[in-house]
Amino acid sequence: MARNLVRFDPFAELSAFTRDLFDGGLRTMQGRMPTTDVYTTEDDKELVVEAHLPNFDENDVSVDVDRGALVIQAQRHEKEEDKKKKYVMRESTTSFYRSILLPEQADEANIAATFDKGVLKVTVPLAQSVAPRRIPIGNGTSA
Repeated sequence: MARNLVRFDPFAELSAFTRDLFDGGLRTMQGRMPTTDVYTTEDDKELVVEAHLPNFDENDVSVDVDRGALVIQAQRHEKEEDKKKKYVMRESTTSFYRSILLPEQADEANIAATFDKGVLKVTVPLAQSVAPRRIPIGNGTSA
């Protein structure tokens, strides 16, 4: 009777699913999914945010500053009508949202944005921060 028992591995299906997802589906979608790069320039005078938004037009994208955060939104709405097919209308919507907390030294009044070939580049100037001042510590006796 013990020969007919099969060892059950509850994680075997999960492992197969993960392998299939990362080897096939996710990697093929990764080239089409929006990505965001956030970095500072070498001299630390600007914060740069690059949002790679394939298949979006400049009119689909908005950039706002809201309560100390840079908010990037993109939405594309497609509508297709084909009288020869049985459906009247075919619609699809694609959207992207990213909120990035700005550092205290961000100069929000001078933020600039450009959009070129599907890449949104937002440049945030950074004000020179004041160097910390060391406070001397006394020995605890007052004279």
